[in-house]
Amino acid sequence: MKSYQKLATDIPQPTESYAEEESIDGKPPCLRKLSTWWLGVGLLMIVAGLLSGVTMWMLRQVSGSQHGQTPLEKCSAVPEPLRFDCYPERNVVVTKELCESRGCCFIERDQPLGSRSGVPWCFYPPDFPSYTLESLNQTELGMVGLLRRKVKAYYPRDIERLQLSVEFETDTRLHIKITDSTSPRFEVPLEVPRAMKKAENPVYSLEFSKEPFGLLLRRRASGAVLLNTTVAPLIFADQFLQISTILPSKFLYGLGEHRSSFLHSLDWSTLTLWARDVPPTESYNLYGAHPFYLLMEEEGAAHGVFLLNSNAMEVALQPAPALTWRTIGGVLDFYIFLGPDPNMVIQQYQQVIGFPAMPPFWGLGFHLCRWGYGTSNATWQIVKAMRNYQIPQDAQWNDIDYMEGYRDFTFDPEKFDTLPQLVEDLHKHGQYYVMILVWPGLTAFPDFSNPDTYQWWLENLNRFHARVPFDGLWIDMNEPSDFKDGSVDGCSPGELDNPLYVPAVLGGSLSAKTVCASAKQSASMHYNLHNLYGLMEAKATASALIQIRGKRPLVISRSTFPSQGRYSGHWLGDNRSKWKEMYWSVPGVLSFNLFGIPLVGADICGFSGTTSEELCTRWMQLGAFYPFSRNHNTQNEKAQDPVAFGSVARTAMKEVLLTRYALLPFLYTLFHRAHLQGHTVARALFFEFPQDVITYSIDKQFLWGQSLLVTPVLEPGVDSVIGYFPRGVWYDYYTGSSLNSSGESLKMAAPLDHINLHVREGAILPTQKPGSTSWVSSGNPLRLIAALSQNASAWGDLFWDDGESLDTFERGDYSYLVFNVTQNVFTSTVLHANVEATYITVDVLSVYGVREKPSRVTVNGKENPFSYLDNQVTEPPQRLVCPSPAQRRPAPSPSHTLCSGSGRVMALSRGREFVAVRLSGWAVQKGRHFSLLLCCPLAAGLAPPSEPPVWELPRECLVLLPALHRACVPSGGNQERGRAVSG
Repeated sequence: MKSYQKLATDIPQPTESYAEEESIDGKPPCLRKLSTWWLGVGLLMIVAGLLSGVTMWMLRQVSGSQHGQTPLEKCSAVPEPLRFDCYPERNVVVTKELCESRGCCFIERDQPLGSRSGVPWCFYPPDFPSYTLESLNQTELGMVGLLRRKVKAYYPRDIERLQLSVEFETDTRLHIKITDSTSPRFEVPLEVPRAMKKAENPVYSLEFSKEPFGLLLRRRASGAVLLNTTVAPLIFADQFLQISTILPSKFLYGLGEHRSSFLHSLDWSTLTLWARDVPPTESYNLYGAHPFYLLMEEEGAAHGVFLLNSNAMEVALQPAPALTWRTIGGVLDFYIFLGPDPNMVIQQYQQVIGFPAMPPFWGLGFHLCRWGYGTSNATWQIVKAMRNYQIPQDAQWNDIDYMEGYRDFTFDPEKFDTLPQLVEDLHKHGQYYVMILVWPGLTAFPDFSNPDTYQWWLENLNRFHARVPFDGLWIDMNEPSDFKDGSVDGCSPGELDNPLYVPAVLGGSLSAKTVCASAKQSASMHYNLHNLYGLMEAKATASALIQIRGKRPLVISRSTFPSQGRYSGHWLGDNRSKWKEMYWSVPGVLSFNLFGIPLVGADICGFSGTTSEELCTRWMQLGAFYPFSRNHNTQNEKAQDPVAFGSVARTAMKEVLLTRYALLPFLYTLFHRAHLQGHTVARALFFEFPQDVITYSIDKQFLWGQSLLVTPVLEPGVDSVIGYFPRGVWYDYYTGSSLNSSGESLKMAAPLDHINLHVREGAILPTQKPGSTSWVSSGNPLRLIAALSQNASAWGDLFWDDGESLDTFERGDYSYLVFNVTQNVFTSTVLHANVEATYITVDVLSVYGVREKPSRVTVNGKENPFSYLDNQVTEPPQRLVCPSPAQRRPAPSPSHTLCSGSGRVMALSRGREFVAVRLSGWAVQKGRHFSLLLCCPLAAGLAPPSEPPVWELPRECLVLLPALHRACVPSGGNQERGRAVSG
């Protein structure tokens, strides 16, 4: 008999049929000497055995027929992408008999499944029995209904009667909840808003299927079906809850925390949500649990779905496209957000879970850490070296090596005897100190669901702060992580530690490298609270820091859950020093901005393994644009802080950090918008260009806010990078040179000391002259960059306060300025001011996209000196082609100096005989920007480097410009623009 098996784990095989657990009374008979009596007994035993066999056979038939046998033609009619798994258990050899005992279809594939992915052999038939909607009544906020199951499900303790609650909370938010109608069940203790009245003009409509029960959610404007749960049965047992839906497109994001591309694959993949300590690896469940997804619909609209459930769960994705939620506890508590654009979806999600906290200004500076400094003096030397090279740094961190015997609230009196003096020195230089809190030894885990633990935590931190006045706290291993599986005494054999169904967790057990699920906590069992542990610790830690310091807290946590952005940021865990890991960090940062935790970043240069100078330089360039920027590595590996490298790499790292510090006013304003309105800080391109389907899969570039495009180099040995530019004008951040894109990918020069940044047309960025710390920078004048749109307008804003006080916006202790350019006039308007506004001055205004040199510039009615740099808008070619022989023109001389200075190879295309090269740079003779398309025989050996001082072109190179009078000329046919700088 053919069979298949899912991913092997340590989960015991479930019983095939509950009837088999029954036994026959086997009391021994009394001893008798009569042979006839023995014969009678033997006959009776035979009859009893036959009756037992018949009884078990009949019970098996009931088990198999309670859902009805499904004809093969019905099973074959189900398309493969729509086959929903009826036997998702792992470590079970699924046979036709087992499958059909559940009333499901069994169709063999060519190859048995050796992993958790692939078309299931055992799947639900179209008429599989589910719940029936028996009643539906109107309420003030929506509807309440009663669901009833007439046929028992195949999981024990299935719940016969369910309550359906539907609340039309806002015009763009729908709340659907399914729970036991008779007995209370665990629900996540999360503060969520309560609607006061029913939505008046919802942008959605909701329909119901009575039997089998199902929901059909549509977007009114387009008629698009966003949810359709009739495609597979609803199952609601005590320890197994399952609901499926069709999706309107394949563009699905979120559902963390995982190491994956930003856009999820729907090719029979499974995402597991159960907090786990493990170096980030594809397909593993990682540190946090975020049961929220964002989906881009076919016509550019977006919606989101949030399942408020903290139990172990998995989400199965399949190419229909469709999705199945499976969880082993709690209730099905869904919030659906209708957008209609992705930015609004995330705002609506955060209206439910809470907006992120406003970080302290210094928290946006550069942070430096490693495990293995060894002593406080060694740590201090790194700080001094960073100062000596004038490399920006705001915070110095220490890992567990500062502790005495690896005990919390202690520091080593010998190796870290000067730690208090180090912290004092940091404070004198306007810098800050952050230390780790973790339990690396024998541990009793604090129960942060108990309010009394908050006071205990505060008292211990307060005593320790009196000795070492730390400014922020790093809470690690709070999944919680255990070096053993469960307790030192093991876990119980009960159903909490050994549920019949275990989602696809790493290790196959809920207690793998963590606490026993049966552990008792104040609020509930750990079975229900495990995924909440990091959130609860972050909340307690932020509260303690506020009470101790009286200022905004900085807490960075490894384990996270929805709403945690209100209390902490997050770093992406124990990554490795590899190029692929650097790439993975970009989807990670983008995902956590979806989850409402914008203060996020990866360990720059990698935590484990040995980095290289090239990798670390490129990673520092990328990491300078993480919202949370920290370089951190492990012990027993070579140092990777900026001062550990040679002058070339060190200088490149310093320059990119200076760029970050120059942009801190812009970044700080983005965090204010996140705190006030739930905006993302780092965002995917499709957030701003939802109609451009090409952007849906881009996760090697990202935006800061609406207007700063970051294109990092993510692979070794290259001096160029390909970036996608959505339709519009984009300005080089550094030079102001502009590019008019129709929506295309372009190859850009990217030498080792350069990361490409572009400003979107219509934006005004507030920047500053950078200093060595955020405090020094904050006292410097502003430098505004206005990137004009094609109608010569631009807009920007600035939020400014003291950078550390609590609730400055709520108390009105801030300044808010709006900048605007229209009709050749720049204006700055103060919409709200406090004492901090008196320190805001503007030193330089740079206007990108000025078409002609101004005759004069006036400031407040008085003429002001200015400079004008002539630039152009480049019209990028769709492709580079070599001409026919009749079109070729000879170069002016056998060997002619084409250009010098900043010329760059913009694109390169090789054919069979020729190489086509687009060169862009500055002409020697005229000081004008040029763009040339050259076509040279491969035999000439033309292989121009990315930034040569001089290019010598052989005679055979043929120039395609129709009118060539000089070797370097401005591009023909392009609209010239320039950059006016007012000082």
